[in-house]
Amino acid sequence: MSNIETLQKLILNRLDKESPFSTKGFTDEEGTELDQQVILGVLNSLLSREMVQYEVIENEIWVLSEEGSEIAEQGSHEAKVFYAVPATEAGLPISELPKLIGDAAKIGQGRAFKNKWIKKDGTNLVRQVESIVDQTQEDLRQIRDTMKHSDSEVTKELKRRKLCDNKKVVSYMVSKGSQFALTVTKQATDLTVDMLQNDLWKSLSFKQYNFDAAGIPPAGGHFHPLLKVREEFRQIFFEMGFKEMPTNKFVESSFWNFDALFQPQQHPARDMHDTFFLKEPATSDRFPQEYMERVKKVHSEGGYGSIGYGYNWKVEEAEKLLLRTHTTAVSSYMLYHLAQQPVFKPTKLFSIDRVFRNETVDATHLAEFHQVEGVIADKNLTLGDLIGFLNEFFGKMGVKNLRFKPAYNPYTEPSMEIFSYHEGLGKWVEIGNSGMFRPEMLLPMGLDPEVRVIAWGLSLERPTMIKYGIDNIRSLVGHKVDLGMIQNNPICRLDQDAHPVKAQV
Repeated sequence: MSNIETLQKLILNRLDKESPFSTKGFTDEEGTELDQQVILGVLNSLLSREMVQYEVIENEIWVLSEEGSEIAEQGSHEAKVFYAVPATEAGLPISELPKLIGDAAKIGQGRAFKNKWIKKDGTNLVRQVESIVDQTQEDLRQIRDTMKHSDSEVTKELKRRKLCDNKKVVSYMVSKGSQFALTVTKQATDLTVDMLQNDLWKSLSFKQYNFDAAGIPPAGGHFHPLLKVREEFRQIFFEMGFKEMPTNKFVESSFWNFDALFQPQQHPARDMHDTFFLKEPATSDRFPQEYMERVKKVHSEGGYGSIGYGYNWKVEEAEKLLLRTHTTAVSSYMLYHLAQQPVFKPTKLFSIDRVFRNETVDATHLAEFHQVEGVIADKNLTLGDLIGFLNEFFGKMGVKNLRFKPAYNPYTEPSMEIFSYHEGLGKWVEIGNSGMFRPEMLLPMGLDPEVRVIAWGLSLERPTMIKYGIDNIRSLVGHKVDLGMIQNNPICRLDQDAHPVKAQV
């Protein structure tokens, strides 16, 4: 017989003799008093079968602390001081008191003075009364024996002295239920086909469902901080009238990734140390042939007011497949298709997706990261439009500390790097790049010469690091990520700033 079955039998037998009865002081067969929480569990199991009913009884009792129990047995500190002082005119030197009663001397001496049991006579202590009543000891003995005291002010004082404390005690008044019996039958939990076919269910007792019981919380997924910040960026772009570009191709040809952007074929970025090239398939010729010829001419011979790079442009290099190094490859593809429209319409486009570079991994660089890119195409745009828009864009992110620095990009002129101060790293960190696309890139596409395109890109990881106070990108992405960090970090809300960002150029 299990322990719970034994306790069920004890309670039912007691209830058969005495109904109702209190579980206060209820003991097992060996006479050991049972914990009321254990009794509650047994009562609930019998309650579900309607064999018993019970009411909760709450009482407040007083119990002694360890020091209080010691005083109840040996006397209070002040009494020890009184008895240590001889009943003579000379009394006891004050310096001798700690040697006689130890630590009780310091506390007990003050209380003995307060009770006017002793007084000072020079450097000695002498008695003021012939005898005393140790009321503290008597009060504590009363609490120990009865667990209560008639004078609440006394118990408050003893509690303040940390000699006793009040404690809530719960017990149960148990009575018979409608299905009371001395034996507990096993209840069925599931209705089976055999029970239905044989009508066995009619004679069985089924365990009741507890619809109020709290279920186990489902182990749901959690958004990664990158996804939370990504969604904030998307909402900012949508709010500003942008459309999202399709970025579902991680593999691009070198033509769209480099050549269409007026990036020369001998540029260091095309080296295997900087770019991941594919082995199988290694090449693709899926790009417009007429457009390719115009790109080839502007690279090798120049045109549109440019002298070009003056080298032998090779289609074999343009056909090489790679993991895209930037989402600007998607931008070049979208701008080409924009140029093919019969009537030009001003366009705002953005993308947020992964890019791949053969980087050395450190606290601020990964070989795989996310790029946030925005492109605006309209007539007669200027660098002032770009700076003004970046002020507005980063202001919506809540990024206040910005600096712009002149930079070089093969496909933009002028170009600017964007820096933000990182509190965790304690330094200025580059968070983006920007510029105006060059005529050598736009005019071969077929765009109107009056059309200007401003563009900017930034990583998703670095703003996320700034937002969440992370100083190492490897703690945000990769095998070292703490899953608890992902689960516990709240939904991101970029701090919206109604005031424009004060940029430093």
